[in-house]
Amino acid sequence: MVSGPDEIMTIDELAVYLKISKSTLYKLAQEGGLPGQKVGKRWRFHKGAIDDWLRQHPGRSRQRFGVIAEGTMKIEDER
Repeated sequence: MVSGPDEIMTIDELAVYLKISKSTLYKLAQEGGLPGQKVGKRWRFHKGAIDDWLRQHPGRSRQRFGVIAEGTMKIEDER
């Protein structure tokens, strides 16, 4: 599992770390809303970049995600 700020995370590891679904992460990554890059067909994320992104976008994540139940989130339309 993740051990340091320079650790490279897979989509599965990031989903556990952020406690959101992989489908939400795929959507965010494909839209450029999450710092990550594709290596071949797979997404990879630097833990440090994700932590920085979380600190820099605290309001955005609250606006973008609506809590359905504890530990579960959904993407809301930003229109």
